[in-house]
Formats: sequence, C-alpha cells, structure tokens
Amino acid sequence: MSVPFMKALLVDDIDGASREIGARANQWLADELRNFVVYRMGQLVRDPSIREWLGRAMVLTDDAGERLVVGSIGFHGPPDEEGKLEVGYSVDPAFRRRGYAIECVRAMFDWAHREHGVTEFIASVSPDNRPSLNLIAQFGFHKVGEQMDEIDGLEYIFETSWPQSASV
Repeated sequence: MSVPFMKALLVDDIDGASREIGARANQWLADELRNFVVYRMGQLVRDPSIREWLGRAMVLTDDAGERLVVGSIGFHGPPDEEGKLEVGYSVDPAFRRRGYAIECVRAMFDWAHREHGVTEFIASVSPDNRPSLNLIAQFGFHKVGEQMDEIDGLEYIFETSWPQSASV
C-alpha cells in the first residue's frame, strides 16, 4: 500500500484509492483500515525506511480480469530486537473462507525469509476470533502469552518458526 493509497482511504476517497492501487477498493476496506492507516502513517513519517514491512493489499483478479481488493496483510513493522516479525491481516467478509489469508500469510512469510532471513513470526489474536485462531494453527503457531490491546482488547500472543516442514 502506497502512502497516497493510504491517504485516500483515510478520507474515504475510494475511487482515488482504487486508481492508486490499480484495483477496485470498497468502503469496507477504508472502514477496516482506519486505525491501521493512522498508526502506520505515523510510523512512516518517523521512519520511511520501514515501508517494505507494512501493509499490502490482497488483490484478486477475477475471471473477467477485474482486480479487486479483498483484504490487507502486512507486518507491524520491521523485525523486533529478537528478529521476529508480527503479522496482521484482514479479509473482506464477502471474500472470507476462500483461503486468501492463508495464501497471503504464506507468501509474506516466504518473502521475509527469502529476502531478509527472518525465521520467527508472531501473531496476536483475540480469543474470540475462531477463524484467525484456526488459520494460525495451520502455520504451527503456539501460544506464548497474552496482552491487552487498546483497540482490540484481550489478545493471545502466538509464535512460530518458518519455513515449516512439508507437513504443514
């Protein structure tokens, strides 16, 4: 996600965001990413070099060739002092349960490992978010703690190593 794309989402300029990314975005995306965009834009102002670690749009090209933004994925920033990356993702409700998040998480982990040698990943998930808990289980995440998020409330903290064995 480029800075102009995020700025357009922030002011609900869905057409501008769509033009910027070359894929049709919708109001759900702007609403879903409002807190994300405000926080990440602040990070980018302080340190533009972290851009590659932050949000990406999940874009689907349908059978007619139309490109649609179906969600977002990214890391919470560059690797922490222990070399770990925290992943975050969200899929438009109209596109859930189709494997897009699984495919994108795998691609992000592969990218981080291939390009930067990252082998440890973190996910913070609400104990009530059964779909995300099921998703991270597929990547071998194990619970290592809990935290209280000021926006999302109680979250369980999970970690996993990457790459995984062929059985995962």
